[in-house]
Amino acid sequence: MKKYVLYFSLLTFSFSLTGCGIYSFTGASIPPGTETYQVNRFENTALLVEPGLERDFKLALEDLIQNQTNLNLVPSNGDLVYEGEITEYRISPTTATSQNTAAQNRLTISVKLRFFNKKNEEDDLDQSFTFFYDYPGSAQLVGAQKTTAHEEIFERITQDIFNATLAKW
Repeated sequence: MKKYVLYFSLLTFSFSLTGCGIYSFTGASIPPGTETYQVNRFENTALLVEPGLERDFKLALEDLIQNQTNLNLVPSNGDLVYEGEITEYRISPTTATSQNTAAQNRLTISVKLRFFNKKNEEDDLDQSFTFFYDYPGSAQLVGAQKTTAHEEIFERITQDIFNATLAKW
């Protein structure tokens, strides 16, 4: 009797998986026939230019898509194309002390994205994404703290881009 219950359970489980069609545990909704993606250079057009920022952002976006989909990265003629500009890199005080100095500063990065889906042009997107990192006003944004700030901001922006282009959230 236990053997039949086990077989029935396995059969039910397999039907539930195949009954849902193509499903990705990352939430990606990749159109059929889409196999490749390319990430073009994101030029840094912000007033405050941070060396290497465009390269780091491009790599972060490539890595996220590579890790969350089964798409192949290609240098040209991708089914999905990501490109754009880093339009803002700004450090500004968010709170002040009684001595009129910054108690907390905020690094804000904005990216303008142009996304092209060659398999379904209705999915094309032209949108800006922004995120920030707060740090103490007494600290300088250099070295490891700058790296941490960039990584946290890129993690959020790239995930937002992924959700907007592939997860349709």
